[in-house]
Amino acid sequence: MAESSNSDMNGEKRTLKIRRLEISDKRKGFMELLGQLTVIGQVTDEEFDRRFEEISSYGDDHLICVIEEEASGRIAATGSVMIEKKFLRNCGKVGHIEDVVVDSGFRGKQLGKRVVEFLTDHCRSMGCYKVILDCSVEKKVFYEKCGLINKGIQMSKYFD
Repeated sequence: MAESSNSDMNGEKRTLKIRRLEISDKRKGFMELLGQLTVIGQVTDEEFDRRFEEISSYGDDHLICVIEEEASGRIAATGSVMIEKKFLRNCGKVGHIEDVVVDSGFRGKQLGKRVVEFLTDHCRSMGCYKVILDCSVEKKVFYEKCGLINKGIQMSKYFD
């Protein structure tokens, strides 16, 4: 867990800590934050709890991190990474970073970069030989500032 301080518009210090997602983060605005990224649907407390337990059972192979503003207890940013185990590269591993989002009230404070660095460091510590992150064209410049490079084209097929 890492802490830092940022000043808000009134010059007051905000203490922000980055850590793993906790089950109590649902009531700290975690789902609403994800809603700033994409459609989340109607997730009940029971569904959230079940999915949290399932993801937790994967150990370090699936990590969701959050940045919490300590004073308010509000979740300011999040991102996740999944570790894929491969046969390639001597049974190597690849990290897949997903769902990086910073709350609109906290943007411009380098929190997205902190999330990407935290997840990338996790991949390195897990022995991954690379990290992959898919993003929109509009976000390309931001992720290049985080040290990633464009290596190809993403293809998708969505199912109803």
